[in-house]
Amino acid sequence: MNIINEFRNIVGKQNVLTGTDTNKYSSDWTGKYTFSPIAVIRPSTTEEVSEIAKTCYRSNIPMVPIGGNTGLAGGTFAPDSVMISLERLNKICEIRSESQIAIVEAGVILSNLHMAVEEANLAFPLTFGAKGSAMLGGILSTNAGGSNVVRYGNTRSLCMGIEVVLPDGRIMNLMSELHKDNTGYDLKNLIIGAEGTLGFITKAVVKLKPKPIAYATAMVAVPTLANALTLLNQLQKTTGSGVEAFEYMTKSYIQAHLEKIPNSRPPFDQLYDVNIMLEIGTIIPDQGKIQNDGNTLLTRTLERTLSNLMDTGEVTDAVIAKSDFQRTEMWERREASAEITITDGPMILTDIAVPLDKISSFMDKVEIEIKKVDPGSKSLTVGHLGDGNLHYAIYPTKYDLELFDLLNCAVEEVTQELGGSFSAEHGVGLSKKTSMKRRKDPIAIEVMRAIKKALDPKNLMNPGKVLPDI
Repeated sequence: MNIINEFRNIVGKQNVLTGTDTNKYSSDWTGKYTFSPIAVIRPSTTEEVSEIAKTCYRSNIPMVPIGGNTGLAGGTFAPDSVMISLERLNKICEIRSESQIAIVEAGVILSNLHMAVEEANLAFPLTFGAKGSAMLGGILSTNAGGSNVVRYGNTRSLCMGIEVVLPDGRIMNLMSELHKDNTGYDLKNLIIGAEGTLGFITKAVVKLKPKPIAYATAMVAVPTLANALTLLNQLQKTTGSGVEAFEYMTKSYIQAHLEKIPNSRPPFDQLYDVNIMLEIGTIIPDQGKIQNDGNTLLTRTLERTLSNLMDTGEVTDAVIAKSDFQRTEMWERREASAEITITDGPMILTDIAVPLDKISSFMDKVEIEIKKVDPGSKSLTVGHLGDGNLHYAIYPTKYDLELFDLLNCAVEEVTQELGGSFSAEHGVGLSKKTSMKRRKDPIAIEVMRAIKKALDPKNLMNPGKVLPDI
C-alpha cells in the first residue's frame, strides 16, 4: 500500500486503479493474454510519467505502457507490473499549417487527429481499422503501418521528433521539427518501434500532408496476383504515384465478411479469387474538378486504366465508387479484417512482408507447406498488397501448441526463403519471440540486448517483450 500511496500522491487517488477497477486494462484486444497488474496509473503530464518511472525504478517495479490497447502481439501483458496508461495525455498541442506539422501528446486517438487536421485542410495519412481507439504513443511504439503505407510510408516516415521518459525517469527531448538533423545516433527511430521496451513516448512532432481534393475508389477483380501488380504499376504511372491504398482480399475473406458482418454485400455479382480494394487521390485542382458527366478527371483516369487492362485480360471485373456511401462501404469491408479473421477457435495470425514480386510465390508455396503440416487446416488472407504486407491467418484442425509452432515455422521458412520478414507492422510483443530467436540475425539480437541493458539496466521497462528469452 505504501507504493500505491506514492502513486496517488503523484496523480491523485482517482487515477490509480487497483483490483477490479483494472479489468478493462487486463487483457489484450484478442483476449489471448489476460493478467492482473499491480495497478493502472493514469498520468496527465510528462512530468507525472517521469515521477512514476522514478518511483518504480527505485522500488524495482516493472512498468508497462498502454495506449488504446489495440495491439495483436501481447505487447501490454503486465502481470505483477504497474501499467501506465497514457490516455489522459490527449492534447493536440499545435497544428502548424505552414510547416505542415502537428505537435501531439501520446494519448491522442488517431481518428481525433484526423478530424482536427482536416479542419486545416490537411491530413495525417496513417489509417487502419482501429483508428477510433488506437493512440499515437502505441502507434509510434509499434511503428504501425496500415493502408496508406504504399504512398506515405510507415509511422517512422511520418514522425519528425519525440519526447521520451526513460526507465529511470529522465526526460529525453528529441522533439525536432527539422527535416535534416544529422547530429549523432538516430535515437528517435530507435525508440519508435521498440514496443515500449526502452521508454515511454509522451509527445511527438508528426508530419502532415495536403488533404487530397478528390479520391477515386474501386473494387477490382484480377485473375492472378501478378496481374494485380501490373494494375498497381499502371496506376502509379497514370496518376503520378497517386495510389493511396492497394488492399488484397482472398475469396475466403470475402465469404467470411458476408457471413460475419450484418447487412454486408458482395463486391461483385460473383466471387473471385483475387480481390483488390484500391484508392487513388490527387491534390491537383484540374484532376479533382467535376466534369459534365459528374465524374472527376481522376475517376476518368482510373476508368481508362481499368478498361485498357480489361481489354488485355488482366482485369476481370471492377466497380468504381460513385458516392461517399459506396466508398465507405468499400473501406468498411477492408477495415473489418480484425473482426473477420480473429475467432474463438484455434487460430494463428501471421504478419509477414515479402518483396512485391514475391507475393504470388509466397501464396503458392505457403499453402503447400501448411497442408503438409496440417492437411485439414484452412486459411484466410488480407493484406496491404501495395507494400508487400500480408496477414495470413491459419485455422488449424485442433488447439495444439506443438502444431501451432510447426505451422508458424512453415510460414517463417517460406517467408525467409523469399527474403521477407515474419513481422511487418504488428510488432513482436510476446507472440513472435520464438520467431525472433529462430529468424533474426543473432548478432543483431546481441546488439539489441546491449542497447536494452544500457537504457534499462534493471529490465523494468515492458520486460519480457520483443527480445528472445536467454
